Amino acid sequence: MTTIERVLAPNPGPFTGPGTNTYVIESDGEALVLDPGPIMIEHLRAIRVALNGLTPVAIVVTHTHPDHAPAANGLGRELDVPVLGFAPGREFEPTRRLEDGAEIGFGRDRLVAVHTPGHTADHLCFRLGGLLFTGDHIMGGSTVIIEDAAAYMRSLEKVAALKPDRLYPGHGPEIPEAQQVITEYIAHRVEREQQILEAVDNGAETIGDIVDVVYTGLVPSLRLAATMQVHTQLIKLRDEGRVSLGGGGAHGATVVKRAERP
Repeated sequence: MTTIERVLAPNPGPFTGPGTNTYVIESDGEALVLDPGPIMIEHLRAIRVALNGLTPVAIVVTHTHPDHAPAANGLGRELDVPVLGFAPGREFEPTRRLEDGAEIGFGRDRLVAVHTPGHTADHLCFRLGGLLFTGDHIMGGSTVIIEDAAAYMRSLEKVAALKPDRLYPGHGPEIPEAQQVITEYIAHRVEREQQILEAVDNGAETIGDIVDVVYTGLVPSLRLAATMQVHTQLIKLRDEGRVSLGGGGAHGATVVKRAERP
């Protein structure tokens, strides 16, 4: 029988929600630690408590952001187990790199890596039967900051095709309505693209103009993140031939226009 224990890191915030979810996944007395999080003495102590009586097999990382990966190498050395991830990053160096479809055996089970770029280029989800550990690809109660909108959409469609029953996100509570939430995430991205295009059609000429229209009532501290997300979406729309991006705006602002139709 497989058991999953969530160990919540004490690092709540605007981008981490209640904190980072570390998962201790056990099968027949052997355990994997997924996303050990930041280097925090209290959190590492809680992970050790969750591992009590179990034989650790590996430390596994979804991606190299500082709220997910920095504790991995130190914990791996302490437990004398390999550290697994897609690629090295800041404060993280895997002892074995995982490609899409790579399997990690523990007890009677296999955890399968699913490469899901978009939030970051190195992002992995992990499938365990009908369960999917989603890192920051899908989060409980929140949308996701993305680096590549086109890759992110492809990755959402990829996990939808897996038809998982339940999601275990990197932040927020577990998600029992897996298919419904994945569908909602895809619909949200399509809707955001349409909102951006409508803003341009209605006279928005710069990224700042679009942010003002699309993100009404935005908290000032989140404006930079919203600006980055609009820019990311515009890169996808530009590459699809739906908008053009150019210079010439006031104070060097990027000018956004609808692409001319042939």
